[in-house]
Amino acid sequence: MDVQLKRGLLEICVLASMTKEDVYGYKLIKAVSAYIEISESTLYPILKRLESAGAVSTYSVEHNSRLRKYYKITPVGQDRIKDFLQDWENVMRVYKYIEGEYSND
Repeated sequence: MDVQLKRGLLEICVLASMTKEDVYGYKLIKAVSAYIEISESTLYPILKRLESAGAVSTYSVEHNSRLRKYYKITPVGQDRIKDFLQDWENVMRVYKYIEGEYSND
């Protein structure tokens, strides 16, 4: 898969994983890796970018005498998912065109 495409998809998958509840890093990896490969070394830079862009906010909660950092999607993050879904409809239209033309060979 193209690196840039994968990066964009990973960001949206990470945001989507936060829509039902706030999550911490390990839980994000488990949720997202069921659909697309992701590692800690990939996840945390994504989370930093999303936080810098205002798409997620963070807070810490004590768990087993340690602080666990939780990530929460913001309205900006919600809007990014909505924009992605709208853009994806256009991508699928182009995909169907390419697929139809390619299969005509």
